[in-house]
Amino acid sequence: MRVSLPGPARATAADATPVDVGGVRLRMLLAGLAGLAVEGGRPVSVDALADGLWGEHPPADAGDALQALVSRLRKGPARGGDGGVGRGGYRIAVAADDVDTHRFEELAGQGRRELAAGHADEVAATLGEALALWRGAALADVLEAPFARAAATRR
Repeated sequence: MRVSLPGPARATAADATPVDVGGVRLRMLLAGLAGLAVEGGRPVSVDALADGLWGEHPPADAGDALQALVSRLRKGPARGGDGGVGRGGYRIAVAADDVDTHRFEELAGQGRRELAAGHADEVAATLGEALALWRGAALADVLEAPFARAAATRR
């Protein structure tokens, strides 16, 4: 599965078929899991996800609400073993290169190295590939999630 965060949050299957993630709260969860899990390379704690989804105003039963959202997400893009819960929190099994924001950062870094080495042709191709990943404002449809504003404007 690939997760696209530059623009509206979306997921695609390995064969590039779009995956219907569902409503905004599920897209928030997918974006939060993908972004945090790839960034840290580890499961995302229940507390971190609850803070990222609800901030200072979590529902009274935040743990149960989160569990229900994760269950609904598993029926969509996370089906078939692409995610789970274990010691330390929830995880989504996507490679870093399967999350477009991470791939963008890798390509941008590669482009800077190529520029420093004087490889203009490679720079244009690499940075063109990076720019092609952007489909609009980062996390455009989940910006109301507490985690999203900072994540969308970093660097």
